[in-house]
Amino acid sequence: MRTTRELTLRNRQGACAVNLRLLRKIILVLLNELMAVKSFELGVCLVETDEITRLNERFLHHGGSTDVITFNYAPRRGKKMIHGDVFICTSEAVEQAQRFRGTWETELVRYLVHGILHLQGYDDLKPPARKKMRREEDRCVRELGGRFALLRLGKRIE
Repeated sequence: MRTTRELTLRNRQGACAVNLRLLRKIILVLLNELMAVKSFELGVCLVETDEITRLNERFLHHGGSTDVITFNYAPRRGKKMIHGDVFICTSEAVEQAQRFRGTWETELVRYLVHGILHLQGYDDLKPPARKKMRREEDRCVRELGGRFALLRLGKRIE
C-alpha cells in the first residue's frame, strides 16, 4: 500500500483575510494527530457564496448556499485513508458566527473538521449518526482550539 500525504490549499474568496500558513498547520495536526489518517490526498478550497451555490445546485441538487461541501474520490470510505476535496464558504462562516455569537475563525475550523469527517465515512443524515458525528466534530474543534490560537487565522475584511 502506497502512503500519500498530499494537501492542496486554495483561497478563492475575499470575505475574510485568512492566514493560510496557520490553516495548513491546523489541517495537518487534524489529519496526522487527532484523526490519525495514514494516507491522504486532500484539497481544501475557500470559496465565495456564488461558487458554493453553484456546486450545491449542480452536484447535490440543493438550492442556495451552504457552509461546506465534500467530494469523496476514494473507492471506499475509511478513517485511515482519505482522498477528496472540501469546499468551505467563508461568508457562511461569518454569518453563522454572528448568529451563534462565535468567531468566523472557529466556524471555519468546524466546517473543515466536518468536511474531513465526511471523507472518513461519517454521516449526518439521520439523528443517531448526526449525534455521533457532532460529538467527534466538537472533540476535534475543542482540541484544535486548545493547540492553536484560532483567532490568528485572520481578520474580517470590511
